[in-house]
Amino acid sequence: MAAVADEDSLRRALAQKQSSIDVQGGAVRQLKSSGAAKLDIEAAVQALNALKLEKASIESQLQAALAGAAGGGSSSASRDAFRQAVVNTLERRLFYIPSFKIYRGVAGLYDYGPPGCSVKSNVLSFWRQHFVLEENMLEVDCPCVTPEVVLKASGHVEKFTDLMVKDEKTGTCYRADHLLKDFCKEKLEKDFSLSAEKATELKHILAVLDDLSAEQLGAKIKEYGITAPDTKNPLSDPYPFNLMFQTSIGPSGVSPGYMRPETAQGIFVNFRDLYYYNGNKLPFAAAQIGQAFRNEISPRQGLLRVREFTLAEIEHFVDPQDKSHPKFSDVAKLEFLMFPRDDQVSGQCAKKLQLGEAVSQGTVNNETLGYFIGRVYLFLTRLGIDKDRLRFRQHLANEMAHYAADCWDAEIESSYGWIECVGIADRSAYDLRAHSEKSSVALVAQEKFSEPREVEKLVITPMKKELGLAFKGNQKMVTEALEAMEEKVAMEMKADLESKGEVEFHVCTLGKNVTIKKNMVSISKEIKKEHQRVFTPSVIEPSFGIGRIIYCLYEHSFYTRPSKAGDEQLNVFSFPPLVAPIKCTVFPLVQNQKYEEVAKLISKSLTAAGISHKIDITGTSIGKRYARTDELGVPFAITVDSTSSVTVRERDSKDQVRVDVEKVGSVVREVTDGLSSWADVLKMYPLHSSETAEE
Repeated sequence: MAAVADEDSLRRALAQKQSSIDVQGGAVRQLKSSGAAKLDIEAAVQALNALKLEKASIESQLQAALAGAAGGGSSSASRDAFRQAVVNTLERRLFYIPSFKIYRGVAGLYDYGPPGCSVKSNVLSFWRQHFVLEENMLEVDCPCVTPEVVLKASGHVEKFTDLMVKDEKTGTCYRADHLLKDFCKEKLEKDFSLSAEKATELKHILAVLDDLSAEQLGAKIKEYGITAPDTKNPLSDPYPFNLMFQTSIGPSGVSPGYMRPETAQGIFVNFRDLYYYNGNKLPFAAAQIGQAFRNEISPRQGLLRVREFTLAEIEHFVDPQDKSHPKFSDVAKLEFLMFPRDDQVSGQCAKKLQLGEAVSQGTVNNETLGYFIGRVYLFLTRLGIDKDRLRFRQHLANEMAHYAADCWDAEIESSYGWIECVGIADRSAYDLRAHSEKSSVALVAQEKFSEPREVEKLVITPMKKELGLAFKGNQKMVTEALEAMEEKVAMEMKADLESKGEVEFHVCTLGKNVTIKKNMVSISKEIKKEHQRVFTPSVIEPSFGIGRIIYCLYEHSFYTRPSKAGDEQLNVFSFPPLVAPIKCTVFPLVQNQKYEEVAKLISKSLTAAGISHKIDITGTSIGKRYARTDELGVPFAITVDSTSSVTVRERDSKDQVRVDVEKVGSVVREVTDGLSSWADVLKMYPLHSSETAEE
């Protein structure tokens, strides 16, 4: 809050100083027009110039305060320059490039080159190890093409939209919230004449941007005079645009489908078979890695907003009456930046909270949700994401779906600002219920009792005759929706029907509200003997945007350092060995037949150990070869300078140790596999110093 207070006080001081300048400027003009003495005019001008200097000083302080608030004390220009350096290096070294480049490319589509594919493969491999293997998850692989009926049931056909505005003259489309966000950020960063009150208003808009309706967005765009960025033409009112790519399945065109916007639905529709495969036991989790597709309105920000991307999603099915987690104590003591919704709305900053306390105090809804938040934190930081530029932001109340119990996003700070990279949501039982209703297949779990229990049972009896008269062809869907009501909803409906005679009821398969009258349904409770409890499981869903995580990792890993001669800056990616595209390089110091034979022998041992590596027998200087591999993020380099022992160089420290040829493969394997650290290696092997090493 100190930074916010400083900014507000500086804006007020700036406004007061500008007022003083205006008054003094008027006094100078008055003296000149009245023919005052030259000395009096010079004194007044001197006072005016002094005020202008004071104003410039306050502007500099405000600029520094704004840069600090934006992240790391860096200005917008320096962030842009840093991003450009990263992107230029990534494209030049073929980590990724625009797709169909020779045809001038297509916005929002990118190809991964060899090092990019390796980084992505390593990230996904670690994801499988960290989640699928450690949590005994059931992995599935479902088609990208999805029938319309599935996505109607899930709500995507009706609701998977962004608000769009059009340039009224050219027809160019823009995302409405992006235009408003860009306007607010630019005013806050560059308009020093902005009053403290106006700055507070713009910050509030940024905090609740995802909360704004189409009407509210449109009103703000008009109020601030926002126009089309390229032409300055007026914009249309915001309207929803469905982000799914539509297709048809089969040649007849009568079976509509979509390219899936997420991988989750494939897991939900397979719940019954997965539950059986798991021995009819809860909790269990299913996982899937695959491509997803979203027809973004105006893709930008490189890998962060694309039209085809890789998702890794987990659906953890749990008893809604017991969301505790047996391994929660493993993560309860973790402490990291969290941004609860109350702090967002009140204009505060994210702060460090202990996860166990956040769950016990109800900030995080339940232990299972908290457990996955903790596991996501460990996953991201072990990949190489800077823990001080990672926060978990809770969704605002209106940002969440009506059925969700709680939602948090893992956001990573980049040169673009805070980027949502992982969503962790308690989706309650919505998805399984929606597919149960639409498919007429019960997606439920059972809890068998050791002895029969007398339980108070909710009995919902739809009156089919009255429902048929009222809803005709939609009777079946209304009936199924009534029968699928949760107890709380049903009892609220019963009370409303008794007091008002009718009630509005949302039928998800129809996608609208209908009016239910008292004579259309009977709701009561009866005492029954039960041998088992049948229920629809709740779902905790961590969803990972792999491309976004990788791009943020690129930025967090990138730095420059001077060459030994000091005449140029060299690029370095400080990837942990876990994700580095190549773990090790092998260089003969000079072109020599004996050294090359040793290099090939070492290469063979590295291949046998499963270590990705590159052998370079070109005659280029060793310093240039080091620089080339540092720019690819290769953590270790083996230099062959004798037939009995070699040097191993660590990328970031540039320290080298001497190791016997027979042992070097196992040394590198242990460090790259995380069995030992570079510090351990330094203790075990003699430090090597060479005058020629960094030439």
